[in-house]
Amino acid sequence: MNVPVWVNGELLDPAQATVSVFDHGLMVGDGVFETVKCVGGESFALTRHLDRLKLSAQRMDLPEPDVDAIADGVRRCLAEAPAWPLGRIRITYTSGPGPLGSDRGDQGTTAIVIVGEQAAFPLTADVTVVPWPRNERGALAGVKSTSYGDNAKALAFAKARGGGEAIFENLAGNLCEGTGSNIFLVQGGRLITPTLESGCLAGVTRALTLEWCGGEEVDVPISALYEADEAFLTSTTRDIQPIRLVDGTVLPSAPGPVTAKAQEIFAARAAADVDPR
Repeated sequence: MNVPVWVNGELLDPAQATVSVFDHGLMVGDGVFETVKCVGGESFALTRHLDRLKLSAQRMDLPEPDVDAIADGVRRCLAEAPAWPLGRIRITYTSGPGPLGSDRGDQGTTAIVIVGEQAAFPLTADVTVVPWPRNERGALAGVKSTSYGDNAKALAFAKARGGGEAIFENLAGNLCEGTGSNIFLVQGGRLITPTLESGCLAGVTRALTLEWCGGEEVDVPISALYEADEAFLTSTTRDIQPIRLVDGTVLPSAPGPVTAKAQEIFAARAAADVDPR
């Protein structure tokens, strides 16, 4: 079944859905995006994701996206899609067509919604620390930008070494994030995650985990990951995924008791409210 794609307010067959070859999202990665989970045909935490889309656009000096129109696009796409056990909604927003360089054009922005089925993640994750640091002082720090080349390279590096996710430290040598995930550690029963000042993305699942499970934001050196009692990844489509292996180091338990409790709380709270504000 071909699920229609929403492009700038119009619902289109995927074979007919196109954007300009001059679109700056393609040309120079001048755009932002969100990935939203859907379960049984319902989106999860859509309001929070659209709020972050607006914030990312603001930080990139893009025109403010019409999130009401995009939310309608999400609903229209989901109405045409099967009620998959797990699905992925991709919202992309770019500066639109522009010249052959970094200068932006004046033909208007591009907004796209695509819905597809999502395979479940493994019960545990093996991760690989990559040799390229995140720049916590960069212009795109904390922005969910379509400029994803460094993430694609890092994930390929990790997978070539048996990892399912790549982990970055930052320029200060502190633990930062994964290519598409945030990371939590348990140290002596204490649940912690890197601060936003580390350069990590303000993940929606990260925020909900902190609110619902009572973790703390603390900057720690990358070495703390190898020494953790427990660790887990959070992201929109994986929720909470325990980490089993860090490079060649097997962690004591996956999931450990703190992680297992966090998984239980998150699943219950998410089931009770599909759009937590």
